[in-house]
Amino acid sequence: MKAITIDFDSFIPKAAAKEHLLVPKHRRGKIDVTFLVLVLVLLTFGLVMLFSASHAYAFYNEGNSFHYIERQLVFAVIGVAGMLFVSQLNYKIFQKYSILLYIGAVLLLLYSDIFMRDQYGFARWFYIGNFSFQPSEIAKFAIIVLFAHLAATNADKMGTFRYGVMPFGICLGVVAVLVILSRHLSGTIIVGALGIAMMWFGGTKLRYFGMLVGIGVIGVITILVVPAFMEYAGDRVTTWLDPYSDPLGDGFQTIQALIAIGSGGFWGVGLGNSRQKYLYIPEPQNDFIFPVICEELGFIGASIIIILFALLVIRGYVIAMHCPDKFGSLLAAGCVTHVGLQVLLNIAVVTGTIPNTGISLPLFSYGGTALLMTLGEMGVVLSVSKNSLLKKSEGGKQ
Repeated sequence: MKAITIDFDSFIPKAAAKEHLLVPKHRRGKIDVTFLVLVLVLLTFGLVMLFSASHAYAFYNEGNSFHYIERQLVFAVIGVAGMLFVSQLNYKIFQKYSILLYIGAVLLLLYSDIFMRDQYGFARWFYIGNFSFQPSEIAKFAIIVLFAHLAATNADKMGTFRYGVMPFGICLGVVAVLVILSRHLSGTIIVGALGIAMMWFGGTKLRYFGMLVGIGVIGVITILVVPAFMEYAGDRVTTWLDPYSDPLGDGFQTIQALIAIGSGGFWGVGLGNSRQKYLYIPEPQNDFIFPVICEELGFIGASIIIILFALLVIRGYVIAMHCPDKFGSLLAAGCVTHVGLQVLLNIAVVTGTIPNTGISLPLFSYGGTALLMTLGEMGVVLSVSKNSLLKKSEGGKQ
């Protein structure tokens, strides 16, 4: 039986090919199989746990136990196809359109802040008919791409304030303000952390980070003082310090999550046997899916998932370090840092280490926009891996 191959060139318009959208065939390497396998294993694991965590909640609220998993499977199929497609692209195309991508993200955030607010004052979603997505997810990727472009373009000037701080600070500040105005605290945290990480990777001098931290502290104080945000953010801090101060209100989710984590013990109660997912943990298919994992799979299962994510991030950094050009290196590093940050912050939230800020667990939590963007970013890393010197350094054939 002949092997089936897909010629991605056939899907690219000839005009686009002239713009070098694809790397010429004679220059292409192979995608990093280890990284691809890690992504697919985590995605499969995530889909299994999503169904386990969500079926009771879905049946109670939607009348269909498969409500969330059916939709997530569709996004997963589209996302994997998109990841493989992006992996065939010349990643340098993102550098060419980095400024346009950033401007587009800013306009989406601005439009959402003005016209897309719900009855509670939140403006996290952009609606087009029955379709919706979170502009903040696009903004995160835009920050990664733009900062990689700026750092690569001004590589020999990153030690100066004019090139190593000013343009980054302005671009990051605009996005951060628009995201916080949408009352999306978790999005603001991740955008800020991503921006600082990209500056660090790009070569910004250490002495300037003290100033950035100071600006961040001022921003947090402002959030706590401005009436529009004071109650929203203040309640979260109070609940974090003592969830039992409001056990049936704001503290309920955190308390139930901790009960689930503790109930799992070392080995867990078994896949599908969680008790806390039966309407104790609110919306267990979203940000608080990790406590269900801990309850069902125990310390061992949760540790395996954390290790898999750690291996994914480490492999991504290895790919980045072996990329021959700085833009590709920074692009890959930014994408895997995004995943690592969200995993770290999600686990910190559900364990009560930091205040509840609504951060999803990549490849596990329900959500089409986040899943598609995550898989798209993993496709970018795979694209960079095709131009990596990794195989040569490991003694393989180039």
